Amino acid sequence: MDTVPTSTGSPRKRPRVDAWQTCVALALVGAGVWPVELSAAEPKLLPPEQAFRFAARALDERTLEARFTIANGYYLYRDKLKFAVTEGVIANASLPPGKMKTDEFFGRVETYRGTVVVKLPLSAPISGRTLVLAADSQGCADAGVCYPPTQQKVTLELPAVGRGPGKLVDASPEKKNWFN
Repeated sequence: MDTVPTSTGSPRKRPRVDAWQTCVALALVGAGVWPVELSAAEPKLLPPEQAFRFAARALDERTLEARFTIANGYYLYRDKLKFAVTEGVIANASLPPGKMKTDEFFGRVETYRGTVVVKLPLSAPISGRTLVLAADSQGCADAGVCYPPTQQKVTLELPAVGRGPGKLVDASPEKKNWFN
């Protein structure tokens, strides 16, 4: 423990916070389990599902479209994006190029900011059925805080042949309140 001076001039012990304790605290805050009270000097962090909003839709019976809308002041790691479906197999998901960044945690990496859209071809057509698309991701805030890996899921109905794209399904739709 470190010592810090108090208003009376006598030192008191300050507990040392390890990196793993910070990660656990952020995970609990992100899950809404631990309340956050931040001082004016500390940045207010968004929960991961708001910092990295995930949505998807079926373009046709063979192709899904995954979309991340990344809040200002946040970024996603390109190499941490992974997709899986409950039925079928994603064949050769092609991620768009990201912007290179020298990251204090992972070194030189590609990142995404703003919006990133990924087309996910299915290995075989699945028309008129429902499937669950899971997206694994990891990102950070410019404030110097990285989130643990996160998985978000959406349930998609694949259109029948020739029906056109389905609607965009948000993994974390905004909650209704009394005013909307």
